[in-house]
Amino acid sequence: MRKLSLPVRLAHMVATAAERGQVKAAARLAVLLTERGLGGTSVDLDERLARFGADGSERARRARALADLLAQTAGGRQEDDKFCAAGPLLLAAWPDRVARARGEHGRFLLANGRGGSLDPGERLAGETFLVVADLQGQARNARIAAAAAIDEEEVAAGLADRIEEQVQTLFDKGRGIVRQVRTRCLGAIVLSEQALPTPKGEAADRAILDAVRIHGLDVLPWGKEAERLRARLAFLHAMQGLPWPDVADEALLDRLEDWLSPFLTGESALLAISVRQMADGLMSLVPYDLQRQVDYAAPTHFEAPTGSMVPIRYENGEAVLAIRVQELFGLRDHPMVGGSVPLTLELLSPALRPIQRTRDLPGFWQGSWADVRSEMRGRYPKHSWPEHPASAQPTSRARPRRK
Repeated sequence: MRKLSLPVRLAHMVATAAERGQVKAAARLAVLLTERGLGGTSVDLDERLARFGADGSERARRARALADLLAQTAGGRQEDDKFCAAGPLLLAAWPDRVARARGEHGRFLLANGRGGSLDPGERLAGETFLVVADLQGQARNARIAAAAAIDEEEVAAGLADRIEEQVQTLFDKGRGIVRQVRTRCLGAIVLSEQALPTPKGEAADRAILDAVRIHGLDVLPWGKEAERLRARLAFLHAMQGLPWPDVADEALLDRLEDWLSPFLTGESALLAISVRQMADGLMSLVPYDLQRQVDYAAPTHFEAPTGSMVPIRYENGEAVLAIRVQELFGLRDHPMVGGSVPLTLELLSPALRPIQRTRDLPGFWQGSWADVRSEMRGRYPKHSWPEHPASAQPTSRARPRRK
């Protein structure tokens, strides 16, 4: 290659061709690519090679003589002056620039991940595979200035050592299942894709985990029970840290093998995972001696003075209770969870519209309650609006019952 005095890629092309008995054709192609204008200006290098070979001009004769000298220097098995297609020769120079047609006519994806395009009127624009020798412009959609057509079989034979075969796990959101395909790829180009049988057993479990890693936790069938448990555990972790587990997306994705994998049953359908399995998986992250404390530290409901069981909403590191204000009458202390964490109260009107948000109920009774009472009495006259709510009878009815 050093003796050829050519750019490295072209020197490699000529040296490789010498081993295959195609050195003269490769040498002519190398000269053509280093001497601007030889064989015309066509994008199609096979067309330019043909014109170069038939050109009787003094410049063309000298260029062909230079090519013959390069061929002699490269040595190898000499062949007759027969035509050799440019595409297979160019594989040795630009294996990373094999290009496959995609979508719109004239647009190509290169093995190196770049995009290339040809004018739709170019003959090569209709080819399936090209090898690109000259690419100009932006990486996403560069202009192909020189290339040659090539068959997929020639690509497979010439670059067999670069073609990778792998099994990919895909998630079908519409059907809620994972499926697997075997692909043959040359860099960014998918040469072939074969659907594999639906995975079962351990293979299905691995495929499920792969799908979750790729597509995120949202593909899992959480259900309300598991979502609420996750919110409660997130609240406990935010309040107290470890050993309460971190259940944020990144943490759960890192620990799929710990909490999700043991509860999978070998089915390829994500919907086959029950809400109970999801909740059990999350609870398995909680140390055993703490599991019985979850309901105390982060209860699902609050028992109001009226006896109503009102759900608690856990969000953004807060335990939020949305409740009609009349149901809290008679309550002198602010309600807590876990014995020490104050609930964030969303106090509601009889029509369930927000009145006030507070973490200090006694302060609300003594402070802004007077203004709230004045406004609400006119709007909801059938409901109780006592002057001293901390000592009033709680109620969930329009009119409090008489004793």
